[in-house]
Amino acid sequence: MAVLTALGVDEVKGLITTFRDALASHRELINRLNVYPVPDGDTGTNMTLTLESVIEEIEGAAADDLEATCAAISHGSLMGARGNSGVILSQVLRGIASTFSSGVEIGGTVFATALTEASGAAYNAVMKPVEGTILTVVREASEAATAAVEAGKDQLVDVLDAARARAVDALERTPEMLPVLKEAGVVDAGGAGFVLLLDAALSVVDGRPLPEPADDVAADLVAGFERPDYHEDDVSDLRYEVMFFLDADDVNIAGLKDVWAGVGDSIVVVGGDGIWNCHVHTNDIGAAIEAGIQVGRPHKIRVTDLAEEVAEERWVREAAARAGDEPVVDRQQVGCAVVAVSPADGIGRIFHSLGVQELVTGGQTMNPSTADLLTAVRRAPSEMVVILPNNKNIIPVAKQVDENTTKTVVVVPTTSVAEGFASLLAYDPAADADSNAEGMTEIADGVVVGEVTQAVRDSSSDAGPVKEGDWIGLDRTGIRVVRGDMTEAAIRLLDHIVDDDHEIVSIIEGSDAGPPETRPIREWLVEHRPGVEVEVHKGGQRHYPYYFGIE
Repeated sequence: MAVLTALGVDEVKGLITTFRDALASHRELINRLNVYPVPDGDTGTNMTLTLESVIEEIEGAAADDLEATCAAISHGSLMGARGNSGVILSQVLRGIASTFSSGVEIGGTVFATALTEASGAAYNAVMKPVEGTILTVVREASEAATAAVEAGKDQLVDVLDAARARAVDALERTPEMLPVLKEAGVVDAGGAGFVLLLDAALSVVDGRPLPEPADDVAADLVAGFERPDYHEDDVSDLRYEVMFFLDADDVNIAGLKDVWAGVGDSIVVVGGDGIWNCHVHTNDIGAAIEAGIQVGRPHKIRVTDLAEEVAEERWVREAAARAGDEPVVDRQQVGCAVVAVSPADGIGRIFHSLGVQELVTGGQTMNPSTADLLTAVRRAPSEMVVILPNNKNIIPVAKQVDENTTKTVVVVPTTSVAEGFASLLAYDPAADADSNAEGMTEIADGVVVGEVTQAVRDSSSDAGPVKEGDWIGLDRTGIRVVRGDMTEAAIRLLDHIVDDDHEIVSIIEGSDAGPPETRPIREWLVEHRPGVEVEVHKGGQRHYPYYFGIE
């Protein structure tokens, strides 16, 4: 093909699509570059999903309208950004798109300007920029592109060659800037992902093949690398990752950042014109979200327990080792795998013990997205997967996964954790997805479930008036009891939903419940339902001190 001297709308779309394809093929390689015992350990996955969102937006833009395409790139990257790496990448893409949409022919000089804008946007998004990350790689690439133009080498392919050469050089030097990378013997994962953007550009402009994962600049560093065996006390003392979209006036964002600076770090806030994508690591989830409420309207709130992620990573490696597989890369393949949504680490451990291969953090106050579930399905060690949503609000999202993957995905419509636990009694890893789903659904439908939580506002119910702060007991039909005491509400709920025909009552304690609160409940069951066996599990879920499953 002839070397292009400028990009048009079709070439810009081709660049984004090619970049997405490159990220998808290098996803696991980039994921394995992550050595931190904290979140964003799926940089390759997060960057790929961010690009998937951009592609979806582009497909809805006018076919021959460059301005609309650039607006789609900007909006899609903002709304689809996942994790710290995805949010920073969104700013890189938004900086590039804002330059491309200026109406000037996209030649070498404009591309160099776009990289400069991308670097500035990325640095501005991060409250405390750290060198040796994707920020460094983008900045040095933009500097090299500008230097090429100033030296008279302003042809598009020459600018891209200069940018890529410096980006690779910067990437290889990231371990010299970040001790944790040097310790592990790897380069920065986000920076490796950005180099693929320049590879994609050279592929579109000059027809060059994309690098294979085995030939990538990071591949030699990953080959033979085994992640250190992190323990929970190795984890950053900031345990939670909080992300949400925020509808707020732009002038109020500085106030949000100031509050967040006092409760966390890894602060990244990107967006504009009233919509912002916000990311922080913190120990105070409430304060992080309240800061958003004070300046605007947070929505699509996602909270990730970083300690749970580390524990799960260790579980994966231990399970693989028991199966005799290579550590880190894959779990033992099964005929049909299970993905379950779990609101807490204790519940996640129970799911794992019952045979679940992949967990997605989520629940009543933090519904995961289709992309979150899709990521877990892709990681699951089977071409057939059953999803347990364990919440009625997550079921519709889970049902969208099948059409977005080549795997066979069936949803067992569990509306509670207790249903999810019970359904796994029918799970057979050797059976197909449809057979498993049929048996698991039958058992889940037969479980009587109950929950205890605290009212957050005044209301009315079939059980009587509800005041803010009251403890309410719910089953599938709605509110059954209202009491001023948590334990009393739990007992009265069980009185409604447990009868003499039941055999097992499973009590799943939340973070606000323990032996002192649960003992009277067990004693009541022994006295009033002597025929049932009582099992108590520590789930650790927030907001719901008790989940009950009755069989």
